[in-house]
Amino acid sequence: MSRDVLLKLELRSDPSMLCVVRGAMERLTEAFGFSAAECRSVTRAVDEALTNIMRHAYRGQLDRPIEMFCGRVANQTGGERGDGFEVLLSDEGPAVDPAKLRGRALDEIKPGGLGLHFIRQSMDVVEFKRANGKNHLRLIKYLPPAKQS
Repeated sequence: MSRDVLLKLELRSDPSMLCVVRGAMERLTEAFGFSAAECRSVTRAVDEALTNIMRHAYRGQLDRPIEMFCGRVANQTGGERGDGFEVLLSDEGPAVDPAKLRGRALDEIKPGGLGLHFIRQSMDVVEFKRANGKNHLRLIKYLPPAKQS
């Protein structure tokens, strides 16, 4: 991440740390300028992504490393949106085929499997890649256009 880094966390794959990350994300997104609803949405997306890493990449092991970088990224999409809030999550789990990253069908009535739907619904950019023996998930949420007075 060669952008304006706002926060860097190195954590272990222990679900008890999710509440700490949620608290940090709520405050950071608020300071970034998102509305209360957008703060909740971004926080939920990051929580879901971390939960998926812990559950699927590390299969419940509590001591595996996860890196999280949060930063500001300039809007490169054009249009009216403002700067973006970027979250980059890296793990050392096994390689994953991005084509197989999909949630369950929404019409199936059963618990679980909706995390990817929440992530994609909440974020403007969701990109997955494998590099240097690590999985990298990049999430971006753009600020809404500034109101003209």
